[in-house]
Amino acid sequence: MKFKLIYPKWPKLERQTEFHLPPHGPVVFAAALPDDVEVEFIDENLESVNFDDPVDFVGISQMLTAQVKRGWKIADTYRQKGVKVICGGIGTMLHAEETMTHADSVFIGEAEGRMDQVLTDFKKGQLQKVYNYLEDRPSIEMVGTARRDILKKDQYNYRGIQMVDLVHASRGCRFHCYPCAVTYLGGRQFRPRPIDKVIEEMAGIDNNRLFLVDNSLAQDTGWEKALFREMIPLKKKWCSHPIEDKPEVLDLAAQAGAWYVYQAVFDTSDYIRDRVKRYHDYGIGVEGTVLLGLDRHTEDDIKRLIDFLLEIELDLAEFTVLTPFPHTNAFNDLNQQDRIFSYQWDDYSADKVVYYPKHMSPEKLQELFYYAWDTFYRDEPQEMKMFRLFQQVIQKEMADNTFKPRNRALASRAFGKPSDLFSSV
Repeated sequence: MKFKLIYPKWPKLERQTEFHLPPHGPVVFAAALPDDVEVEFIDENLESVNFDDPVDFVGISQMLTAQVKRGWKIADTYRQKGVKVICGGIGTMLHAEETMTHADSVFIGEAEGRMDQVLTDFKKGQLQKVYNYLEDRPSIEMVGTARRDILKKDQYNYRGIQMVDLVHASRGCRFHCYPCAVTYLGGRQFRPRPIDKVIEEMAGIDNNRLFLVDNSLAQDTGWEKALFREMIPLKKKWCSHPIEDKPEVLDLAAQAGAWYVYQAVFDTSDYIRDRVKRYHDYGIGVEGTVLLGLDRHTEDDIKRLIDFLLEIELDLAEFTVLTPFPHTNAFNDLNQQDRIFSYQWDDYSADKVVYYPKHMSPEKLQELFYYAWDTFYRDEPQEMKMFRLFQQVIQKEMADNTFKPRNRALASRAFGKPSDLFSSV
């Protein structure tokens, strides 16, 4: 059976330097397919879909709300040609009812141990409209090594610089953050994968640079420390969402190759200032993820926050506006208060205001979003800040003899300063 797995394109954050990482959902899903299924993967962000290629069955993997309308269009096109389509992924789960009107089948939940039945139904011509396993999650031990072989790896670089490969060590999240749908999607129980399986998967990835995409590594101190200890011999360099703010954890993370973290910066407190400093003290960079437009935010608050970010010397910052994605507390509150004025899902890209803020107009919040990007990167452009982070990782790799230049000529031109990038090489 030839199964075409498609990852729809979507617009990137306005003002953000555009680069593409290998998607995680599709390669994890592909690992759940039987061995006799021939998988062709298309990342539409990097290549177009040829709708005339012969195929038996099409799967559409939708991660983001901003992907779903494009995913529906792809599904409609294939169905008009008589090809069966199944949709899955986070975006599908958040928009399941709408997706059902465009797909022959919708898969809700985690795929491990489920796809044999789906494919049997397909072969019999008895494909179910919905496969709902949201409350019947498979054992975490069933999660296998992702099928990275379906990726066209040479597509995922930035001007010749090798980007990260994505991997996960756990599912679920015991936190329940206001703008986040993770507890709906993966549950509030922290479900760590067996560490030996995680280490085996990491060791088998032909890339020294990883992104641990777990919702948060800071959920179980003992597990976190054990994971980092086992990672040390791999000599990988990695980024992740927050690490627990304890000296013994940060020390092990640094030894294990922590390169930088995505850290939510939600106020101008000493707690944030000290936390960023501690990361830096252990040689770990920080990309601040900064959400604008919460009900406590005034115009002055947002401007003070941007000044604070420059003061604490964040390595990078990514600014978004509050976006009320379905199945989040933000959506429930704003929808109940009749404050959402757009349900055009293409606008749910985290850089467009789709609701009425409490202390300003939507237009003013949109203006402050641009102000944040422009002010933070005024003295040093985003590309140069990225360049400095890559300098750091190259220095770390050189120190332990793991540096592998993939395309030195291209990389040396990546930021217009060929003498700088390899000054320490």
